Amino acid sequence: MSDEMLDSIKEQLQDAYTTKLFFTDLNGRLKNLSINPEDIEQIIENGVGIDGSSIAGIATVDNSDRILKPVVESFRLVDFGDQKVGFFVGRIYNQDGSRSEVDPRYPLERAVAKAEKEHQIKFLMGPEHEFFLLKGDEFAHDMHTDKLDYFGSSPTDIGDIVRQEIVDILTICGVKYEKTHHEVTSSQHEINLEPGDPLTVADRTILFEFVTKEVAANHGLHATFMSKPFTGHNRNAFHIHASFSDLKGKNLCYDADGEHHLSDMLLHFVGGVIKYAREASIVLASTFNSYKAYVLDKEAPIVRGWGLRNRSSMVRIPHAIKPEATRLEVRCPDATGNVYLQLATLIFMGLEGIKSQEDPGAPDAGSTYRKEEQLKVLDRRFLPRDFFPALMEAEDSRFMPESLGAELFGNYMKIKIGEWEDHRTTITDLEHRKYLSI
Repeated sequence: MSDEMLDSIKEQLQDAYTTKLFFTDLNGRLKNLSINPEDIEQIIENGVGIDGSSIAGIATVDNSDRILKPVVESFRLVDFGDQKVGFFVGRIYNQDGSRSEVDPRYPLERAVAKAEKEHQIKFLMGPEHEFFLLKGDEFAHDMHTDKLDYFGSSPTDIGDIVRQEIVDILTICGVKYEKTHHEVTSSQHEINLEPGDPLTVADRTILFEFVTKEVAANHGLHATFMSKPFTGHNRNAFHIHASFSDLKGKNLCYDADGEHHLSDMLLHFVGGVIKYAREASIVLASTFNSYKAYVLDKEAPIVRGWGLRNRSSMVRIPHAIKPEATRLEVRCPDATGNVYLQLATLIFMGLEGIKSQEDPGAPDAGSTYRKEEQLKVLDRRFLPRDFFPALMEAEDSRFMPESLGAELFGNYMKIKIGEWEDHRTTITDLEHRKYLSI
């Protein structure tokens, strides 16, 4: 870090009401602590102590001390109008100063480094952020804030005001947005930010979720990234657009002579994503609620496959207005997961596909929702349809612990198995309605 950068941060922090370090547990839930901005130089150098045993998946109670250090490049002065917040993303370190291998950010750092060192490629990624704006954080039948649909518009639409305020704040932070709009379901919204390198995009996602929830709360609303709050309606997805270039910036996804103008490298990458989709599902769709979204005709993919501009496909090749915009879009993730683990897993899946030259097969023809095999209970041509088979696939995987790290993945699976046990043993209203009369 240069002296000029440190001086700039110090100067901006003089205007901050509070200064916070943000990080995530393995589930992807946001955590933060406030620090004294007068100590920022020392904290950047030495970090601040935290109790890792109180954070899901990070440490045990008998060996709990961890160090959190700011990622200097992640700094933003977030201006909410009435107050400004100094924002940093943090890295977790062990007591001896070594990098914590169970920090969710660490696998993404390794994935980016592996891509550059072993394949001489760099990634450009751009997730689509979908969320609901609701009247409260407890479920009720009147919690919707509008009755609009896709691209819906109304003079009284509070969502339009909230979306604009979110992107205005991000713009001041130096984050450029591409578009915002109302999504398919009532009270559902989408904001797309410009693409960037994976680590910047993941850190920016933490910033986005923080700003979105704060702006919503300032309007008396609750923003939720829960995958599927409403039965029979579309979910909140977290579609990830990805492309890769050589180290000089030349797009490697396009081939003028290739079929559909797609490079072999891109097709092998897609092949890897398809091959490991079931094993990786517990990271890409990480809650039991996530799998309530895998139903017909609600835009969540069901079949493992890829397609050209096909929104029913798990991996879609969008229309590119110019060769350098050639990319893929992975449509199975949702925003309930840990963004660092999701992007890392996606990169590792694709790199394995490139390494082994995986054949993705023929592109999907027509809607994958209309296939006759959808009626089968178990068919590995599909993504897992429930949390438990996703756990089984992950538990049997060699790829996942090798990619994310054995300790991190072991901790992650303990959390998810515990989550399944809570779900498995909890009686629901549906069971009361169906069986109480017996």
